[in-house]
Amino acid sequence: MKQNTCICSFFPLTFHTLLFRESLLIRVHGCVCLPSVCSGIGLALCERLLTEDTQLRLCLACRNMQRAEAARSALLTSHTGAHVDLLQLDVGSVESVLDAAEVVKSRYNRIDFLYLNAGIMPNPQVDIRAFFKGLFSRNVINMFATAEGLLTQQDRLNSDGLQEVFATNLFGHFVLIRELEPLLCQTGHTSRVVWTSSSNARRSAFSIDDIQHRKGTEPYSSSKYASDMLSVALNRRMNGQGLFSSVVCPGLVMTNLTYGILPSSFWTLIMPIMWLIRIFTNTFTLTPYNGAEALHWLFLQKPESLDPRAKYHSLTSGLGTNYTKPRQMDIDGETADVLFSKLLELEKVVRRKLCERNADNEAHQRYLSEIE
Repeated sequence: MKQNTCICSFFPLTFHTLLFRESLLIRVHGCVCLPSVCSGIGLALCERLLTEDTQLRLCLACRNMQRAEAARSALLTSHTGAHVDLLQLDVGSVESVLDAAEVVKSRYNRIDFLYLNAGIMPNPQVDIRAFFKGLFSRNVINMFATAEGLLTQQDRLNSDGLQEVFATNLFGHFVLIRELEPLLCQTGHTSRVVWTSSSNARRSAFSIDDIQHRKGTEPYSSSKYASDMLSVALNRRMNGQGLFSSVVCPGLVMTNLTYGILPSSFWTLIMPIMWLIRIFTNTFTLTPYNGAEALHWLFLQKPESLDPRAKYHSLTSGLGTNYTKPRQMDIDGETADVLFSKLLELEKVVRRKLCERNADNEAHQRYLSEIE
C-alpha cells in the first residue's frame, strides 16, 4: 500500500575506491530516502530528523544493502518505533537509478524532501609540498576549507560511458529528479531538493564546453560546481510547479571521505592544530553532527523564504555553537540553463544506448536458449 506522503532524502554515500559515493515541516508519515546513508553526515542527518519528528518515514537508498541494514538498525536502536525503509540504488549507474525510481513511485504518492549528498573522489593525489607550505602560511584556513591547489583526481569511464565522478556526483541525481517529477511536482504541494555541495566547488574548475570534465584533473570540484548550477536552473524552471532546490556546504568534516585522502595517522597527528584553527574560523565543523547543521536547518524552513542563489553553510563557532549562514554562489543563471539543456540531451543519448544494450542482451539470451 502506498504511503500518502514521502519525504525522500537521497544521500548517495556509496563506497568507491577511497571515498564515499556515499520547507515546511510536514508532520505526517513521510519517507526520507537516503542513498547509502551508512555513516557520516547522512546518518547524522537521519538522527537529527527523527529527533525532530518521529512520524517521518526514512528510506535509506544504498548500493551496499548490508551497510544499509546496519544503518537502519542503528537508527531503530536510538529511535524505537521509527519508520525506516530500504532501497537499493547505485547513483553512478543510470539503469540502477531508473530501477530505483520505479520502486519509489510504486511505494509513495508524494515526495516532500529529496536530499542529495553524493561525492566520490577516486584516487585523490595530494601535493604534499603545497600542503606543508600552506600549513604554515596565512592561507592555511582557506587551504583546509577548499583544498584549492592541493588535490587532483584520476577519473575514468563507467559502464554508461560517462566520466565516473560526473555520473555519480551530478548526472545520476539529475536523472533521478527527472524520473521522480510526478512525485515532486504536485498541485497544491511544495517539495524540496537539497544538494550537499562543497567549498571545493569552484567556477575555475568547470567548463560548459566540457561538463564531464574529461580534459581536466579536478572532476570533483567541477561536478560540485555543476550541482550548484543545476540547483539554480531547477529553481528557474520548477519553482512555479512547487519544486524548490537548495544547496548546502557542510564545512570541513572528518568523515571516511576525508580520511581517504591521507592516512588516518596523519589526520590524528594534525587534529590538535585543526581544533586550534577552529577558534579563528567557523568553517571547521569537524564532526558529522555539526556538518549536518545546514541540512537540518533547511528542513525547518519554508521554501519560499529561501534564497535560490545562496549556498547554506554549516558553521561552528570556536565555542562549539552550530548555526547556518547563506552565502551567494558565483553562478550565472543563463549558463545554468545551458547546463540543464546539455544534461537533457545527454540523458536522451544515455537512455537510447541503454535501450540498445538491453535489446542486445535480450537477443543474446534468446540465441543461447535456442542453441541449448
